[in-house]
Parts: sequence; structure tokens; C-alpha cells
Amino acid sequence: MGDDGTGTTGSGLDRLASVNLNLLVPLLALLEERSVTRAAERVGLSQPAMSHALTRMRRLLGDELVVRQGAGVTLTPRALELIAPLRGALQQTAHIVNFPRFDPATDRRVITVAMTNSTAFVVGPRLKRLVAERAPHATLRVRTITVPTEATFTDNGVDVVLISEGHFSPYPRERMYNDRCVVVASPDTPPEASALELLTTQPHIVVDTDRRVFPYAMLEDEGVDYRVGMLISDFLLVPFLVARAGGVALLRHQVAVTMRTLADLRIEEFPFPLPGLGIDMVWNPRLADQHFTAWFRALLADAAPDL
Repeated sequence: MGDDGTGTTGSGLDRLASVNLNLLVPLLALLEERSVTRAAERVGLSQPAMSHALTRMRRLLGDELVVRQGAGVTLTPRALELIAPLRGALQQTAHIVNFPRFDPATDRRVITVAMTNSTAFVVGPRLKRLVAERAPHATLRVRTITVPTEATFTDNGVDVVLISEGHFSPYPRERMYNDRCVVVASPDTPPEASALELLTTQPHIVVDTDRRVFPYAMLEDEGVDYRVGMLISDFLLVPFLVARAGGVALLRHQVAVTMRTLADLRIEEFPFPLPGLGIDMVWNPRLADQHFTAWFRALLADAAPDL
């Protein structure tokens, strides 16, 4: 007798009795963490038990799910398709059984934030202190990135990505804090020299990258003649080298102010009008825990630097 659209025959629900649904929680952890070890820690299994569960998941779904690639692992196309519906199904299940809502005083989750190392330099210390104060049993995990890709916003269990307003995001964004470009120079430079004079008379220390550093395009458009004295790959070494070895550089204001607490640094306003360089929050679209999201959004607001 066929299904009339109201029963479960043919819908797949009648087959669930033969499926171990306890596999779904470690499966989601594995797909988000992309590591048997981290997934096992997250769900409280031993690594052998997690490996055994992976074998059963592969047999159940008829797919390898994760495959070795170099030193790490990558997800199969089928595994990538599973993340969103699996997370949604487990969140709905949690609501059905009426689990307690997110409680920062007792929650033991790993909170994952992706950001550049310069943003981590500015907000990382206060963010760490606030998480420790308000969610004492949680773990804060910071993943440093350079230029975000679409996978940055959804992979590796990330909850929120902090990116410059100049970087593309395929998902909605909201401002965390505003920033701007400034000129930083050695404290030994002539005190009467203007920002423009510093830019034209001092050798520049510039991040060595294939991407054009935006404020330099403005200098070139304005016909400002400058000389690059040093190229370096590590962004956070730039202000330290300026302070200790001389020269001039273009930095975000908040990075410069934070670095000035560690090394003597002269800060002047950029001599031409520039668009803002604000930092935005982009939430993982698969994050369905609204109570946690609201709590962490408020915490990030408190972690933003004073302007």
C-alpha cells in the first residue's frame, strides 16, 4: 500500500529505528573540527571511540566524509552538504527535549573567533579577559587569518569572523568598531615635521605582500614621492621596527595605539581623506544557538577598543 503523503512509509522515517542516532552528534563535531582528536575532545569520547564512530558513519552514509590531504584532512563534497542540515536537525532536537538555554556560568563550549593577527593584537587581550570573567568554563579559540575566503566563515567550527570592512563577505555583517589609517614614525624624527613631510623624507617600512596596500594608492594618486626602505612579511613587526630602527609606516590607528604601550611611537593623522577601516562581525550562518549569539555579540561589543 503506497504512502498518501501523511504517513512515514517511503519517507525514510520508518528506517530510523535501524539507525544509531547517537552517531549524529560526533558526526557534526567531526565535520566542524575536521580533526578526529579535536572532535573527540569536544564530545567527550576517546580518540579510538571517535575513530570507531567515524568508521560506522562512513558505512551508514556510504561516503568517506573526511580524507587525508597533506598534513591535514579535508571534507568530501557529501560531508560539506551535511553540515547545515545536520546542525539544524540537532538544534531542533535540543529544543524538542527542552535542553536548558545557554548559560555562560556553566557552559563548557569552545568559542571560536577568526580574525587577522592585527585585530587579535587589538581586541585579543580584552576578549580573553571578558570570556574568562563571564564564561569561566568556556575555552576561547582564536584562528588567525590573512585574507578571508568563503570557507573562513563556515569551516573549522568558527562562530564569528572579524574582518575589515574592505574585505568581501558572502554573509551579513555588522560593525564592531571603527578605525582609520594613521602615520607612525620613530620618536626621533623632527618634532616640527608634518605627517606629509614624514612620508616624503623618511624611509617606509611596508608589509611585503602581493596585495597593494590601500593607503599607498592614495599617496600615489596625490603625487606623493616616497621611498620604501624595508619590506617585511609580518604586519605586527612594522610598528616595532619603526619605533626601534627609525622610518615611517602606515597603520591602523588602534594597532598603533596598542603598540605604543609596548614601544615608543609617534602617531600622526594621515594627511588625506580616506574611507574608514572599520572591523565588522560576520556570524557563521549555520550558528543556530540564538541565546549564545546574543550573549557573545554583547561581549564583543564590550571587547571593542575605546574610540
